[in-house]
Amino acid sequence: MSILPSNPQLSKKAGDVLLKAGVIRVEQYEQAVQHMQRTHDRFEEAILELGILSEADMLKALATVYRTRFVTTEKLAKAEINRATLAMIPKGVAESLLVFPVMFDPNTSSLSVVTADPHNGELLAQLQITTGARDLKAFLARPAAIKAVIAKAYAGDIHAFALLDRQAHAQFHQMLETYDRNVISDESIAQSLVTESPTKTRERVLSEQELVAAANTKGGQGPTAAAGSVSSEAVQEILNVLVSLLENGRQELRGHSAQVARLVKRSAERINLSRESTNALVTSAYLHDLGKQGQYHLTALNCAEWEGHKVAGQKTVYTPTRLLEAVRLPEEAVLAVNHMYERYDGTGFPDQMSGKEIPLGARVLAVCDTYADLTQNARNPYRKQLSPADACVVLAQHKEKIFDPHVVDLFRGMVLGEDIRARLLANRYLALIVDADPEESTVLELRMLEQGFEVKTARSYDQAIKMLSAGDIDLVVSELELPQHDGLMLLSEARKQSWGKDVPWVAHTRRAGGKEAQRAFELGVTDFVAKGQSTDVLVAKLKALLDQRATKGARGVGGNLREMGLPELVQVLSQGRKNGKLKIKAGSELGEIHFAEGDVVNALWGKLRGEEAFYAMLKLQDGDFGLDPGFKPQGRVINENAESLLLEGMRRLDEG
Repeated sequence: MSILPSNPQLSKKAGDVLLKAGVIRVEQYEQAVQHMQRTHDRFEEAILELGILSEADMLKALATVYRTRFVTTEKLAKAEINRATLAMIPKGVAESLLVFPVMFDPNTSSLSVVTADPHNGELLAQLQITTGARDLKAFLARPAAIKAVIAKAYAGDIHAFALLDRQAHAQFHQMLETYDRNVISDESIAQSLVTESPTKTRERVLSEQELVAAANTKGGQGPTAAAGSVSSEAVQEILNVLVSLLENGRQELRGHSAQVARLVKRSAERINLSRESTNALVTSAYLHDLGKQGQYHLTALNCAEWEGHKVAGQKTVYTPTRLLEAVRLPEEAVLAVNHMYERYDGTGFPDQMSGKEIPLGARVLAVCDTYADLTQNARNPYRKQLSPADACVVLAQHKEKIFDPHVVDLFRGMVLGEDIRARLLANRYLALIVDADPEESTVLELRMLEQGFEVKTARSYDQAIKMLSAGDIDLVVSELELPQHDGLMLLSEARKQSWGKDVPWVAHTRRAGGKEAQRAFELGVTDFVAKGQSTDVLVAKLKALLDQRATKGARGVGGNLREMGLPELVQVLSQGRKNGKLKIKAGSELGEIHFAEGDVVNALWGKLRGEEAFYAMLKLQDGDFGLDPGFKPQGRVINENAESLLLEGMRRLDEG
């Protein structure tokens, strides 16, 4: 793990401090320096790797000299930092300076960070300029722990801290060695399912089953797990290690299941599934390829488009769950794995399910698995690793045939730059959908997003109260049938509070009786709409309702093209139906792209104008951008829609 700072002297500074303070001896110092030179790690990591000091002793000694406090790896691993604090330091800055924001007090404009170099005045001055904080407090932490928390908080990598626990690391290696000696390859296991009896197959994979079963049966499903049990995260980490071992034999699939698991977790959280459902789907992501690593990589897209993949998929569709049939896998995990090759149009296998008949987890897994294959596997059907934007175009081409269109749309918005997307669209109306059914709410959410809304979802009364009390909600669309509490009770409580007294409230419910409607209007509902009516009409009514009220002021947004590429920026602004001018600066070159209701109507780059200017800017890999939402385009020079422009631009880049 290379985390050397730009100044080599800083990487040995900790060693000089520890030696001078008498915490380590000269021979230990020299031993650590030699280790540093071999591994290219910092001195702190060399000290810990060699076992010269414990982390606590090392941090305590350094913090005393630096006159600050320290934060252990354990505490950083458990840290939950809100997005507003993370936004103070962009991911690229955090990685390059090896700093992580932990707390921000807006009242005093005071920002607290952890860094391996709290004594580095130049670094702290640069941070203060970058963040604009009036006061900056720097605490000490282990360099590798800072890198891990950056990966976890910014990129959603739940396994970032796994290898920092020396004891756990040693246990994993011991387990892997045992596994390597005793378990045959998963490819031969898959073949045995066709040629051997189930009893014989179970005997041959007993070592794998025992390991997974031991973790799973002790794991529990969240907060209710028994005392001393293994957490869901620990179970998933064990699965990650086991599956990664199987994938190591094929270069193109190394890390594939872990990537699918991360995407599935983000998707489940985006849909706002329960913790139990989310953990079940993450489990399915780790297990979905067990016993399938033959000649073909079997994704939903590949099995739908190529006969060889289809035949192989039909033979092994139940392999993962059969291998682990003695393990008490969550039902949602089993359903997701067994039905990931169903097609939305009903022509898939094994049961020819269609639409919402296909388990939600299977629809999510199919999209995430295909996306990971397209973006990571150079041996995919396109014979190259596609960019995120290009992979999303492929998924969109197969909407309503192979993939659930709503899951694809939600996934595309998720992977194409969530943070910048939120800032770009921050001046939209913020609506809260309160509905326990993720299927129903997802359809409505997507239609609202298309029409310029920013949307949050709540699955219960308590969750809705928490979101409403935080403020900033412009509109509530609520089902009356909620777990534990009635939707009318939620409305009644909201109307008693300052934060809910005047919020426009639309009841969108299956309970369309006259008594419910009368009671809702008595409590102050703005409109009462029965489910089953046109979603497009409902969203148009909601937008018209809010447009009659005072509109929010438009706010400018800026960033760097390394954080979000120009194709992704154009997609976000187009899907958000934005108006304004996107200004681009790359070195001394300046450019502009003009938007009207999401359409690209003009572009300027140097002496180029129109489409040629747009295509020229698509080549940019670095540079700054800024959106001026108050700009009004004068006339239309480009007539192609944004999607066509991007496809043509990508084609030109590929040929170039």
